[in-house]
Amino acid sequence: DYGYVRGAYHFWSNLSGAETQAYNFINNVELSPGDLPPVLDIEQTSKKISDNELCDSLVKWLTIVESHYGVKPIIYTYKKFKKKHLTDSIFNSYPHWIAHYYVDSLDYSGKWHFWQHTDCGKMPGIEELVDLNIFNGSYERVIHNPVHLSIRVKGICRQAFSQINASSYALKIIVF
Repeated sequence: DYGYVRGAYHFWSNLSGAETQAYNFINNVELSPGDLPPVLDIEQTSKKISDNELCDSLVKWLTIVESHYGVKPIIYTYKKFKKKHLTDSIFNSYPHWIAHYYVDSLDYSGKWHFWQHTDCGKMPGIEELVDLNIFNGSYERVIHNPVHLSIRVKGICRQAFSQINASSYALKIIVF
């Protein structure tokens, strides 16, 4: 009720398998009505695996997590990584959170739900710099989304929305 939407994300590691990572997330994240679906943060690959192997592993994680929570996870990545490594059409069925910093508008041809436009944002009451994001839609769409889930976990991210025009909201990430 304070303008915050919470969510949990999993930072992908190429050092352990998809099932291990998915079940670790599931065992540590409890969902209840109210906030964002799980987020898979994928920003790196390994020279030891091909893009096809990476794709298979990511799809396995996404499938396990979606099956458990009953909602499609969001894929967080940066623009160049998406264009180079996440080219399989299966990823187009997932919501995207695209990091693309220090530009006036997101130059991305795919469908996106969130745009992280800076890692140098300021927020009243917080001394450190924070990530700032734009949600591609209305506040009501976030709050009243029927698959909206609340995620409660240690190290939770809190996200404050502020309206920037009639149809867009800025999403400010605060990590506690």
